Amino acid sequence: MKLVGTDIDGTILPPSGQFSDRTRAALAALGPAGIALVLVTARPPRWVDAIASSLGVDGLAVCGNGAVVYDMGERAIVDAVGVPTETLLLVAARLRAALPGVVFAIESPHGFSREPGFPVNEQNLAPHAVAPLEELPAVRDGSVFKLLALVHEALADDLLAVALPLCEGLLEASHSSSVAPLIELAPLGVTKAFGLARQAERFGIAAADVVAFGDAPNDLPMLEWAGTSYAVANAHADVLAVATHSTASVSEDGVAQVLEAYLAGGTTAT
Repeated sequence: MKLVGTDIDGTILPPSGQFSDRTRAALAALGPAGIALVLVTARPPRWVDAIASSLGVDGLAVCGNGAVVYDMGERAIVDAVGVPTETLLLVAARLRAALPGVVFAIESPHGFSREPGFPVNEQNLAPHAVAPLEELPAVRDGSVFKLLALVHEALADDLLAVALPLCEGLLEASHSSSVAPLIELAPLGVTKAFGLARQAERFGIAAADVVAFGDAPNDLPMLEWAGTSYAVANAHADVLAVATHSTASVSEDGVAQVLEAYLAGGTTAT
C-alpha cells in the first residue's frame, strides 16, 4: 500500500458529522509511514476546508466526483474539468422531458448557483446566482464541473436509472446518497477513478499499490480502478458487490480498522 484514496461522507464521516479520534489517528499515521493520502469526494472545494481542518490534513483532495483537484493547504483549486455548454444544455433538456419537475443547480470554480425551486440547506452559503439553468453564467462559459438534478420526493436510484441512458456518451451520471432525491452529473470520462488516477500518477504510484474506500455508487469507478478496494458495511448494495473487500461500518470506524491492520502488517479484509 503506497496510496490511500478514500471517500468522505458515509465512509470516514458518519451521520453525526464528526470524525472519530480513531479515524483521525489512522489517517495521521499514513504520512509518517510513507503512504500518501488523497480525499476523493463529490463535495465541491468550498466544503473541503472544514474537513481538512477537522482531520488535520493539508494535501490534495479530488472534489466534484473527480473533476477538481484542490490544494487543501493553499485552499486553492489546482485544476478543474468543465462541461461544454452545448452538452450540458442537451442533457438538461433530456432530463426535463423524462423527469417532470426536475430542477437544477451547478458547481463551478466560481461557486454554486441554482434554479428557482432548488432547495438550499447549506449554512453560510455565499450569495449566488438564482436563474433558469440556461441563464446561469457558469453554464455559458463552460466551467461547470458538476450538474445537480433534483426531483422532490423521488428516489436517487430511480433517478439514476432514468438518467444513465440519456447521458450516455455525454456526461457521467451518479449519486452519492440514496437519501437525497438527486443525481450528480460530471464531464464525460470524469469519475472518482479519473481523479484518483491522476493523483497516483503525480506520486508515481501504480493502481496496484492503491487502496480505496467507499460507500456510494459514485465510488464504484474508483473502487474498480484501485488494486485493492473496501466497501464499508453501510455501503450501497452495488458497492458491496464490486469492492474486493469489506470492512465494518463508518460508525464502527471500518476504514480506521483496515488502516491500522495494514500498518501493523496485516489486513481486516473479508
